[in-house]
Amino acid sequence: MKTLLFTIEYPPFKGGVSNYYGNLVKYWPEKNNITVLDNNSGALLCNKIWPKWLPAFWRFVKLNKQKKFDHVIAGHLLPLGIILYIYSIFNKISYSIVIHGMDINYALRKSRKKAISFKILKKAKNIFCANSYTAGLVKDFMDQENHGKIKVVNPGIDVSINFNKYQNEKILKKYNLQDKIVLFTISRLVKRKGQDKTIEALKKIYMVNSDIHYFIAGIGEDEMYLKEIAGICPNIHFLGLISNDEKWQWLKSSDIFIMPARDIKGDFEGFGIVYLEAALASLPVIGGNAGGVKDAIFDGETGLLVDPRNVDDIAGAILKLAQDKELRKKMGAQGRKRAIRDFEWSRQIRKIYKYINYINI
Repeated sequence: MKTLLFTIEYPPFKGGVSNYYGNLVKYWPEKNNITVLDNNSGALLCNKIWPKWLPAFWRFVKLNKQKKFDHVIAGHLLPLGIILYIYSIFNKISYSIVIHGMDINYALRKSRKKAISFKILKKAKNIFCANSYTAGLVKDFMDQENHGKIKVVNPGIDVSINFNKYQNEKILKKYNLQDKIVLFTISRLVKRKGQDKTIEALKKIYMVNSDIHYFIAGIGEDEMYLKEIAGICPNIHFLGLISNDEKWQWLKSSDIFIMPARDIKGDFEGFGIVYLEAALASLPVIGGNAGGVKDAIFDGETGLLVDPRNVDDIAGAILKLAQDKELRKKMGAQGRKRAIRDFEWSRQIRKIYKYINYINI
C-alpha cells in the first residue's frame, strides 16, 4: 500500500510530534512504500497569503497525482485535515488523522474550526490519538457511530540505549553527589512542565532534608522566573541545555525523575516520552495527574502521579521515594520492564500500519 505521511513537523525539526513522525517512517513495515510531505523547507505554509495552507493543498494535489497514494496519514488535524477533506469531496481518497492533544483543544475553541474538524474526522478512516486522555476528548466531540475509528497509539521509545557507567560516576564525583538523592528534570523551562512547583517543594524539603539535590536541564522562556523562585537554595542546580548523551548520563546518575506537568488553559502534556526514557534508565518517576501523562506512568507501580498544582503533594511524593531505596529500585525495575515490553517504537508503529491495512491486532 502506497502511503503518504502529510505533516508540518518532521525531523530535523525538534519536539515530541516531530519525533513521533520520524519514528513512524523509520519503523514503517513497508519502507519503500511510504513518502513524506513536510514543511521543513517552508513549502506548505505561507503567512503572506490566505489561507496560509494553500501551498500545501497544491503540493499535495501534485504529489498525489504523481504517486497515486492508497492512503494518507495527516499529522495535523488543522490545517492539513482541511486539505484532505476538501480533496475528498471531489476525489476518492482514504486518510487517517493523528491527534496529539493540544490540537483538538484548539480546534474546539472556535465554532468555525469545530465544525470543519467534525467533518474532517467523520470522513477519516482512522483517528489515531497519542494518549487516552486525548482519545476521551475526541470521543466526547464525535457522535457514537464514529467512536470505533478512534484508536490510542502512544509514542514509543528506542530501547537499545547503552549506558556508560564511567560517565555516570564522573557526574556524581563532579557534583559531590555520593550518598545524596539526585532528583532530575529535563524539559523546556516553561510553567506547564512543573519545575516551579518542584522548586517550591524542594525549598520546603530542604528545611528537613538537605541530602536531596534537584538538577534541572533545559532552556526556555521561563528560565529567569524559575531561577528567581529557586533563589539561593544550594540544592537546586540549573544545567542549561545539555546534549542527548548527557541526558542519558544524567538519567542513569539520578535516583528519581520528576516532571509534574499541569494543564494551563488547555495546554497540557500530550504524553511525555521523557517519562519512558527515565523508566528505561530504571528510575521511578513522578508526574502530574493531568493530560496524557497517565498513559506513561503506571501510578503506584512505575512511579507516582501527583496533583501538579499542590506543592505539598509533590513534596510528599519526593520524600516517599527519597526515603525508601527499595521502593525506588522496585518501581524503577517495573518501569524499565514496562517501557521495553509495551513502548518499543516498532511495536507502536505496527499498530498504525495494521489499522490502516485492516489487519487484526
